[in-house]
Amino acid sequence: MTTPVYILGGYQTDFARNWLKEGKDVVAMIHEAVREGLAAAELDPQEVEVAHVGNFAAELYCKQGQLGGFLPEIHPAFSGLPTARHEAACASGSVAILMAMAEIEAGRYQLALVIGVEQMKTVDPATGGDFLGTAAWYEKEAKGIEFPFPKLFGRLGDEYERRFGLQEKHLLRIAEINFSNARRNPRAQTRDWFTDETQNLTSGKYANPVAGRLKVRDCSQVTDGAVSLFLASETCARTYAARRGLQLEQLPRILGWGHRTAPMRFEAKVAESQGTPYVLPHTRQAIVDAFTRAGLADVWSVDGIETHDCFTTSEYMAIDHFGITPPGESWRAIEEGIIEFGGKLPINPSGGLIGCGHPVGATGVRQVLDAYKQVTGRAGGYQIDGAKKIATLNIGGSGTTSVAMVIGV
Repeated sequence: MTTPVYILGGYQTDFARNWLKEGKDVVAMIHEAVREGLAAAELDPQEVEVAHVGNFAAELYCKQGQLGGFLPEIHPAFSGLPTARHEAACASGSVAILMAMAEIEAGRYQLALVIGVEQMKTVDPATGGDFLGTAAWYEKEAKGIEFPFPKLFGRLGDEYERRFGLQEKHLLRIAEINFSNARRNPRAQTRDWFTDETQNLTSGKYANPVAGRLKVRDCSQVTDGAVSLFLASETCARTYAARRGLQLEQLPRILGWGHRTAPMRFEAKVAESQGTPYVLPHTRQAIVDAFTRAGLADVWSVDGIETHDCFTTSEYMAIDHFGITPPGESWRAIEEGIIEFGGKLPINPSGGLIGCGHPVGATGVRQVLDAYKQVTGRAGGYQIDGAKKIATLNIGGSGTTSVAMVIGV
């Protein structure tokens, strides 16, 4: 029997902000996420025993490493606090959560702080695209290529089309749903981009091509953001609940997780998947692992999903990899409205990466915080009625690192 790890709360910065224009840096982002997270979770700094930071490329975007070293400046109680920083491209935040979980499960610490952070609006789009290329095999897949990641995830769509067929209208609908969901989320980057009457992704700038089959509407946003999350052991959570007049069973916990790594090059991933039902079998296995550890029979045991829609093609992939449809039939869930807000199994009620935003190192932490909000009834305008279990999928690189989780009460 595994040691349970509970979630006590956290905080997300407003993903619509441009911190450079505000004259603030990545340190300020960390400080706000931690201070406001402590307040939201009603915790004292003295209670935190360890901290883990998820971040992809602060050395490139901000010329700054050693991010854990900034925590002692937040509060004197953090002086001497053990910290570590973790990198797994766009899955950096989820890996930081896994490392914090492992320390709690090992009995080293009772209460852990996890921070996911990325400041990306410090450079022009071309430079930022080159920085993101380091999440692939830079020398072989990104060097000298303009916006390499849209091209890589465009190839994911190409592989679906080759194996099963793929229609543009289904990718368009994924984008429409995520932008629409974002309007309900007061922290989403694109919440004010459209109104119900004016959301039109079929013409104008949103229909402009980016790479291959992918258009502007198909791509997640360049985002500044930081998210904090507090994880606790059963002993700590029991005390926390008692102080608030709650039962331990009312606190959410991480019911299951899966973590898999595929070959670095996209073509190697595709070659390895030949003859298997799934285009990204390691991603599929991470999901299966999470469900198995959570004791769930299949995806229909959860009430919603926060998935990694860095591009519409990655969400299209996630639909069948979660088992909502058989492999290659993700289009059925789109046409039947299953994944829409209010549908049988909503995907990305927050708006996801396309609608809410994608500060790379923060995304995995944001997904789990949103899952926490859903299962505690705190998601506000994007609350799924009666949500008790939420699954997440966070992907680093072109499907290289996959981390899936199930959060529930």
